[in-house]
Amino acid sequence: MTGTFGSGTLVTLATCNLNQWALDFDGNLDRILESCRQAKVSGASYRLGPELEISGYGCEDHFLETDTFAHCWESLAKLMESGATDDGLLCDFGMPVLFRGARYNCRILAINRKILLIRPKTSLADNGNYRESRYFTAYRGSGSNGGNSSEPEEIILPAVFQEKFQQHKAPFGTFPIQMGDGVSVGCESCEELWTPQATHIDLALRGVEIVGNGSGSHHELRKLNQRLELIRSATRKCGGVYLYANQRGCDGGRLYFDGGALIVCNGQVLAQAPQFSLSDVDVVTATVDLDDIRSYRASIPSFGIQSAAAAQDIRKTRIIDTDPGCKISKLDTKLTPTSPISSPNVHSPEEECCLGPACWLWDYLRRSGAAGFFLPLSGGADSSSVATIVGAMCCMVTEAAQSNPDGTVADDCRRICHKEKPWVPTSPKEMANCVLHTTFMGTENSSESTTSRAKRLGEAIGSYHLSIKIDVMVSSVLQVFAATFGKTPQYSVRGGTQSEDLALQNIQARLRMVTAYLFAQLLPWVRGRQGFLLVLGSANVDEGLRGYMTKYDCSSADLNPIGAISKGDLKKMLVWAAQRYQWEVLAEIAGAPPTAELRPIAEVIACGGVTANSAAGEHSQLDEEDMGMTYAELGMYGTLRKLARCGPVSMFRKLCSIWNTLSPREVGEKVKRFFYYYSVNRHKMCTITPSYHAEGYSPDDNRFDLRQFLYNVKWPRQFTVIDQLVEHAEASPRGSTKETEMEKQ
Repeated sequence: MTGTFGSGTLVTLATCNLNQWALDFDGNLDRILESCRQAKVSGASYRLGPELEISGYGCEDHFLETDTFAHCWESLAKLMESGATDDGLLCDFGMPVLFRGARYNCRILAINRKILLIRPKTSLADNGNYRESRYFTAYRGSGSNGGNSSEPEEIILPAVFQEKFQQHKAPFGTFPIQMGDGVSVGCESCEELWTPQATHIDLALRGVEIVGNGSGSHHELRKLNQRLELIRSATRKCGGVYLYANQRGCDGGRLYFDGGALIVCNGQVLAQAPQFSLSDVDVVTATVDLDDIRSYRASIPSFGIQSAAAAQDIRKTRIIDTDPGCKISKLDTKLTPTSPISSPNVHSPEEECCLGPACWLWDYLRRSGAAGFFLPLSGGADSSSVATIVGAMCCMVTEAAQSNPDGTVADDCRRICHKEKPWVPTSPKEMANCVLHTTFMGTENSSESTTSRAKRLGEAIGSYHLSIKIDVMVSSVLQVFAATFGKTPQYSVRGGTQSEDLALQNIQARLRMVTAYLFAQLLPWVRGRQGFLLVLGSANVDEGLRGYMTKYDCSSADLNPIGAISKGDLKKMLVWAAQRYQWEVLAEIAGAPPTAELRPIAEVIACGGVTANSAAGEHSQLDEEDMGMTYAELGMYGTLRKLARCGPVSMFRKLCSIWNTLSPREVGEKVKRFFYYYSVNRHKMCTITPSYHAEGYSPDDNRFDLRQFLYNVKWPRQFTVIDQLVEHAEASPRGSTKETEMEKQ
C-alpha cells in the first residue's frame, strides 16, 4: 500500500441506523437515499449502511426467491441513478447477491456510479434467532480464509448497469480496496466481528485503516455492553477506525433491531447513534486523522512483527486499487478531528424493558394499518407493564410529533388517529386515548384492589378504559354444560375435584380472550371511528417457561411485548416508570403479590387462607403458591436450561452449588418439579403469541427455542440419576462434593 503521503490525512466518515422493513424495496430505497444525503451534508466521504439494508434483514425464506435478488439490483441501480454515490461519496450498501448458483449476503462498495467491489460474508450467524445458512452460503473463495487465489473473481452485472453506467463486470471477493489517495477500506459483516478469528484482525495486519461493519443485530437485554466492548477492544488492540451500522426497528418479525451505530478509533468512541428512537434515519459522523492510526499501530512492536509476517502470504497482500481520482481524505485546514465521547450512552435494563418494546409496537402499529391497541388490563404487574410500554410509546410519539409536525412520525400519528394536518397530540394522554383501549374484565372472584389499580392506571396513562363484569358469560357457558350432562362443576373449596376447579378457572380466562377480540373489532365502531385494534397479550417469559397460563386465554393475542421479559425485570421497570412518567400507581402495582383471581375469595379465606392482604381487599390466590416455585427460581431455571444448556441432571449439579443453603434433596425436588411442569406444558409454546424478543432464555418454540412438545414427563432416566446423586450426597459426610467427584470418574 502506498499510504497518503502528499495527500490529506483527515477523513470524515458516516454511519447510520435505518428503520428498514423486509421487502419494502421502495421505502428502504428512500431511507438509504436520505442517509446518503445527510452524510454528504455532514461532509462525509464514506457512508456505511446496515446489513441487507436494500431488501431488509428479515426477509427469511423470501431470500430463496429470485424476485428478491432482482428487486435488490433494481434498487441498487436506482440508488446510483439518483446520485447516492455522486460527489465522491464512497457508499457501502448491504444486499443479497446470487453468484455462480449460490446465494451470498454481500456488501456493495460503490463511488461515482461505479461498483468497486462486491464483498460476500464469510461467517454466517446461525445461533439463537439467526438462520443465515438456510438462506446464504459462507464465502470461501479468493481473499477469504481458506481461499487459494490471490486474485478476485468477477461477477457479470445485470444489463442495466452496462446500459446506464457502462459497467459490465465487478470484482467479487473479500479483498480490501485502496482509494486513489492511498486510504484503504475493508469490510467486516456482523457475525464476523463475534468470531474467534475476526476479519478485522487480518485487515489491520494488512494495513487497512477503515473497517466498516454493516450489521443486522437485534436487541436483547444487556447486549449493548458486549457490542461496545467488542468494537472498542478490536480497535484498541489493532488500531484503526471502526464503523458500525445497524438496522433499528421492527422489520416484520419478533425482533427489534436496536440501532446504536458507532464510530470508534483506537479504542475510543467518537460517535454514537441512539439505540431507541422513532426516527427512520439517524446518521452520525466523525472526522479522523489517519496519522493517528498509523502512529498508534507503529507504537506496538508486536503489531509490526505480525504485520510483517502476514505480508509473506501473497493472499494477504492483494488489494483492489481504484482510480487515482477516487479520493476520500482531505487537505482542509478548517477540519479538526472529532473528540472522543467521555461516556457512551448505555441504557439500564429497566429502560430497555420499556423503550425497546415501545418502539417495536409503534413500528407494528403504523405498518399494520391498525387503529390502535386493545389490552385486557387486570391491574396486575404483567398487564400493567404492557400498558406502561404503550404509554411510553405515546410519550415518545407525542414528543417526536411536536418537535417536527411535518415529519414522518407526525404523519403516521395523524393517519392512525384519523386527524387532519396540522394536528399533533397536545399530550401523551391525548395520544393514548386515541390508540390504547383497556378493559378490566372482572368476575365475582375479582378483588377491589385490582379493579381500582386498573382504573387508576388507565386514568394516569390516558387510555380509553372500561370496567366490565363477565359473570353472565361464565354462567351461560356453565348452563350449557349442565343442560348437556346434568352436572355442574364446583371449585375445590366447595367440594369439587381438581379437574372441575381447573375447568372453572380456565373458562373465565378463555372468555376474556373471546371478549378481547370482540371488543377489539367493535370498539372503533362504538367510538365512531374506522379500523380494527390489535389485541395485546401479557404473559411474561417465566410463566411461559413453566406453562403457567391457560391455553387460548389472554396470553393469546396478536402481539405480546413482554413475552420474553422476566417478572423480576418487569417489576423493576414498573418502579422506574413510576418515577420517570409520574404514574405513581405503578409502584403500588409492583409491590402487590401476583394473583390470577380465578378462585372465590370468600371460600379461600374461610378455609384458613386469610392474610393481611386478603383483609385489605387483596386476593389470597397467589401465583407463586399455585406454581409451586418462585419467579426468581423460574428465572434461574430458564437461564440454566437455555443459556447454560442444562438438562435435569446438570441443572441439579449446578444448583447444588448455587443454592448451597438447601440440601441436595430439596434441590432435587425443585429441579424435578420444574422439569415436570415445563414438559407437561411445553405444547403451549407451539401456539404462543408472537412476542418481542428480549431475553436469552425465551421459551418461544416458533423461532428461538426449538424443542419437542411431547415429552415423557416422568423423565425416568434423568430423575433416577438425580435420586441416586441425592442418596450419595446424603451418605457422604462431604455432601455434594463427593457426588461431583464420583460423576467425574
